[in-house]
Amino acid sequence: MIKIICLGKIKESYLCEAIKDYQARLSKYTKLEIIELKDETGSPKEILKKESIEIKKHLTDKDNIIILDIDGKSLNSEEFSKLINDELTYNSNITFIIGSSYGLDNEIKKLTNKIISFSHLTFPHQLFRVLLLEQIYRSFKIINNESYHK
Repeated sequence: MIKIICLGKIKESYLCEAIKDYQARLSKYTKLEIIELKDETGSPKEILKKESIEIKKHLTDKDNIIILDIDGKSLNSEEFSKLINDELTYNSNITFIIGSSYGLDNEIKKLTNKIISFSHLTFPHQLFRVLLLEQIYRSFKIINNESYHK
């Protein structure tokens, strides 16, 4: 099972459609759960603390956490698919956490040593959710030696 914890709701219909498309595609390979947490208000420090509390409410001891952060380790698509395959081999759950525009509180980052980056570029969080789903889908295609990857 793959769980994605993310901040903020998707408002743009074209992004909602892309997310639904990848959810349908991924259903062939894995159960997928997307947990959208509400945007918090306050100072950046207050926001990160509130988000941390809300994120922890959706984590269990069984969650194999991978954080997506601009300062994480960069992987190409083959390396990302190997990470997913390896993690699912040893643990049936992968939980991806996408932070808000302020990132993630250090309390969340301390929960794992698996921190990856898709790019040093900054992406809107709603668009990044689509990018993550696409890369997860691509990973399953690579793992299963199915065409799509290139």
